[in-house]
Amino acid sequence: MRYSRYAVYYTLPDTPLDRFGAAWLGWNAKTGERSGPPEIEGLPKPAHELTETPRKYGLHGTIKPPFRLAEGTDTASLRKALAALCARHPAVEMTALQLTRLGSFLALTPTGNTEALQALAGRVVERLDRFRAPLTEDELARRRKARLSERQEENLDRWGYPYVMEDFRFHMTLTGRLSAEELEQTRVVLLPQIATYLEAPFCIDALTLCGEDEDGRFHELHRYALAG
Repeated sequence: MRYSRYAVYYTLPDTPLDRFGAAWLGWNAKTGERSGPPEIEGLPKPAHELTETPRKYGLHGTIKPPFRLAEGTDTASLRKALAALCARHPAVEMTALQLTRLGSFLALTPTGNTEALQALAGRVVERLDRFRAPLTEDELARRRKARLSERQEENLDRWGYPYVMEDFRFHMTLTGRLSAEELEQTRVVLLPQIATYLEAPFCIDALTLCGEDEDGRFHELHRYALAG
């Protein structure tokens, strides 16, 4: 399969939370399978409407945002560089996950030791930047429709994405943009479904190279252990 863009994500191993996330979003990036959402009563909209925007990515946390390969690079070299980076970096252990409202969407976010995670993400963005093709003018214009801070503008120009380095915040997106009322109703209904999955310590022990297919859906290509 040919991929138009690549990204480095954190994806869960095969766990109950991962299986729930794939069903909730309607896309399993591990298997390339679509699925119907679980039957959950009390949601403000059908689940497939709530998850339409994040569906194509699968359940993931972004480490290096999607990018086209730069001229003179190839997938094999990207794989080798990511494997080498992961072999030298230790896993990052955090306290737990929590269901969080981020602006107008819901996501899972970690608690405890997030500074180490931010440092890891920054290192991946920097070390793999040579594989990233520059953004087109259209891509830059689309990003600038958001109200970016001066530092985010600098990130966009330097790294191809506004929310990296100091502006990075790890999250695993569960919904698209919702109204305040829809957000709260979804949070109240969704939390009991996943609460038991969030209590255990959360460890990022691997990074996953993912590729975007011709339909815009992302697939897991390889999961590299953080073994430093």
